[in-house]
Amino acid sequence: MSFHAVNRRTFLKTASTAAAISLLPGRLLWAAGQHKIDNIAVQLYTVRDLMQNDFEGTIAKVAQIGYKEVEFAGYFGRTADQVKAVLDKNGLKAPSTHVQYDELDDKFPSVIEFSKTIGLEYIICPWISEEARKNPDIWKQAADKFNKCGEQTKKAGMEFGYHNHWFEFLPVNGKKPYDELLAMCEPNLVKMEMDLCWITAAGADPVTYFEKYPGRFPLVHVKDIKKLPKITQGGSQDFGSSLDELTEVGSGIIDWKRIFAHSEQAGLKYYIVEHDKPKQPLQSIKTSYEYLSKLRW
Repeated sequence: MSFHAVNRRTFLKTASTAAAISLLPGRLLWAAGQHKIDNIAVQLYTVRDLMQNDFEGTIAKVAQIGYKEVEFAGYFGRTADQVKAVLDKNGLKAPSTHVQYDELDDKFPSVIEFSKTIGLEYIICPWISEEARKNPDIWKQAADKFNKCGEQTKKAGMEFGYHNHWFEFLPVNGKKPYDELLAMCEPNLVKMEMDLCWITAAGADPVTYFEKYPGRFPLVHVKDIKKLPKITQGGSQDFGSSLDELTEVGSGIIDWKRIFAHSEQAGLKYYIVEHDKPKQPLQSIKTSYEYLSKLRW
């Protein structure tokens, strides 16, 4: 057999293989390749003490690390126009903000107006206080409130969501509050910002929720934990703020590749780094950024 014939056969075989691959479903190709996070966001609560003293300078330093997106948890007295100007100056986008539970009633129209000026996509309720959770009907009340907020944000061209801690995964009267919220909240009105650390701390599995409720998790909080803590229904989140358990992303026990392999199923758009109480905030978010920017799955 001639050298030319061998090359021709090799070429035809390669071409046939390439053609076959091109006919594979997009999802299979997605699963076969290497995937990464294009834009890594950060929850500015992580650098809140620095922002208190130097709002603009801290946001500039966040951008210098490489972050392109930030999530707010307070504006430190700035107007919406001032916040937007700082973002624009540093080439940043703010897809979301955290707004307290007691701001979701009479104050909510002004929250929406402020958020639209900044250019937000999501308004997120981050917490329901322990005192409020003593109400036996709190989760039904919360779901009703969230649905109403979702209607208002949808009319304004945005979306509403809820951010969990650990207590939503501890059964109350045999039912997990998080499951109750997912059942009672309208999927087209209320999204979930899953905190991947807190759900892990509670002993639950994010992937189970991604599989059961596909497309309902456009945002996640990405923070790591060194060991599983002892958790209880009540009390403050001391275990999360004590410096003993939380750590930079990639330095703890969470299997990020396993979780992020289900990103498409979850409907995930924004991966938001957070550390509740880092010893060195800027170094902490830099370490997490460097890990996530290199992560492939």
